[in-house]
Amino acid sequence: MTEEKKTYYITTPIYYPSSNLHIGHTYCTVMADAMARFKRLSGYDVHFLTGTDEHGQKIETLAEAKGVSPQAYVDEIVEGIKKLWATMEISYDDFIRTTEPRHIKRVQAIFMKMYENGDIYKGEYEGLYCTPCESFWTESQLVNGCCPDCGRPVQAAKEEAYFFRLSKYADKLLELFEKNPDFLQPESRRNEMVSFIKQGLDDLCISRSTFDWGIPVPIDKKHVIYVWLDALTNYITALGYPDEPELYNKYWPADVHLVGKEIVRFHSIIWPAMLMSAGLPLPKQVLGHGWLLLGGEKVSKSKAAKAGDVVDPVVLIDRYGIDALKYFLLREYTFGQDGVFTNEVMLKRMNYDLANDLGNLVSRTVSMIEKYCGGTVPKADTSDEIDEDLKKIAVGAAAKVEEQMDKFAFNMALEEIWILVRRANKYIDEKAPWVLAKDESRKAELDTVMHNLAEAIRIISILIYPFMHSTSKEIRKQLGLWYADVEWKDAFVFEMMGGEQVKKGPQLFPRLDIEKELAELAAVHQQMEAAKEAEKAASAPAEPAGAEQGKPEITYEDFDKIDFRVGKIVKAEKHPQADKLLVFQVKIGTETRQIISGVAQSYTPEEMLGRQVIVVTNLKPRKLRGLESRGMLLFADNGERVEIVTTEAPDGNVVS
Repeated sequence: MTEEKKTYYITTPIYYPSSNLHIGHTYCTVMADAMARFKRLSGYDVHFLTGTDEHGQKIETLAEAKGVSPQAYVDEIVEGIKKLWATMEISYDDFIRTTEPRHIKRVQAIFMKMYENGDIYKGEYEGLYCTPCESFWTESQLVNGCCPDCGRPVQAAKEEAYFFRLSKYADKLLELFEKNPDFLQPESRRNEMVSFIKQGLDDLCISRSTFDWGIPVPIDKKHVIYVWLDALTNYITALGYPDEPELYNKYWPADVHLVGKEIVRFHSIIWPAMLMSAGLPLPKQVLGHGWLLLGGEKVSKSKAAKAGDVVDPVVLIDRYGIDALKYFLLREYTFGQDGVFTNEVMLKRMNYDLANDLGNLVSRTVSMIEKYCGGTVPKADTSDEIDEDLKKIAVGAAAKVEEQMDKFAFNMALEEIWILVRRANKYIDEKAPWVLAKDESRKAELDTVMHNLAEAIRIISILIYPFMHSTSKEIRKQLGLWYADVEWKDAFVFEMMGGEQVKKGPQLFPRLDIEKELAELAAVHQQMEAAKEAEKAASAPAEPAGAEQGKPEITYEDFDKIDFRVGKIVKAEKHPQADKLLVFQVKIGTETRQIISGVAQSYTPEEMLGRQVIVVTNLKPRKLRGLESRGMLLFADNGERVEIVTTEAPDGNVVS
């Protein structure tokens, strides 16, 4: 009787198909794919879910502007997303779309379960709404008057709505974080969520009545279910809950929800509360990864345009291959932290690690076995300290990789593999087989060197399989291991080869001329931007003659209401609850005020200290992420960053 495999359920966020995906989206999916492949290789029964979140006002608006139905609009983009995942050989087991009938009927059933439990009620919502994020905010939650998540303007909204009693679950959520600290990682995200809950949870608006593109509320057809109840439930509707629960009973609760840090709040507060309301088990863990940054800001198509870097994964794959791109994303960045993406950083990593280290090791070894051993992997009949050191590192690598993968430390798992790669390259230099080949009496020692190198590369081919499965297969083909399946247990054993016929194949990773590549990528970038501008110009409505740009005119009386004064920044520090905010203590004559500005991506606190600045002093005070701001500093946006407006006049002086 065979032992039943342990299950492992991993999910990505379901992506919002408002436009084509960029490399920031592939980062999350590549991590999930690597973990899914690793767990399958380790003997788990894995279920890997991804998909698309297709409802909401933003989609309806974009579709209307394009002159198509919302369904036709998302169908086209989703087709492109699926094609991208196929190109990247993402090994998902299911792709859920929130417009599918299986999802729609199950969301409505979950809504009814929460309603019947007394956790959904009808009321009226009046607040500030961010359409791109599909999120409501209070005045105190805004950052410089804009959405705290995406930085875009918000609009006042007032409408009848259904609400979920999120506030009811505040104590249970705090208990969850306290008793299960690993539920949300990294720790910094958990601390943020605990603080957010302690500030007080408002009940959550879960329906809209001002647009139609959504799942109808089953008890009130005038309303559609608001995006987060619709979207978050995908993790169980895709498993058949509640009407076809076979997969649900097998795989739920999820082992890991892998999400970007900007949606941690929804997955670690709203989603658990919804599950508590429905009486269902909670996921075991939510992991919030960092962002890939361009010029200090989250990767997007617009940011890439400013930076001049190509972020289209299809273009990068066409030039450098799937495995090279996957390796870079997993090796370069530390999970949970933000990382800077540039084409130069990517190319250097590909050259140093893949071309110089791994590619060179395989090429040299196969060539030498062909040259010195007639293409047949020999047996090893000798041993010395250098041989034993290589063996020890080789058979010890898999356990170290497992340890790092359990922590989602992909970069460190790959570093453990590369310790072996570098050790094998050093082994060649230490043993100098070209010297041994000149002395017939040392043929046994030469055979041992060739055998040990083949064994080390065999183990490497197993270790890299979750991250670069195509490269793994090519290495095994060149080693003559085409007949053998990749088995994780074989990475713990050294003596397995002898008699295989090696055959040198194409270079795994050709060495790149970085300067040439950067120039060519810059040209590609310019062509892409020109094409986008041409498309935009072709589709844009004609501008009426004499149309004015900028904000509406104001009168002198309007402007005269603003009280500008000179202030001196005497203290500056980061906001404890918001990455984008800096908190300043500004001396204005005899008074010192606290003023908060969203400029942390342009200035450090140390850079701002001591500056003579222009302050709007009669702005109504407001709270920004829990701290009061009394005034506003003047900055100018130069397109790349904001620049502080300074003066040499003494603090307290009136600016007129």
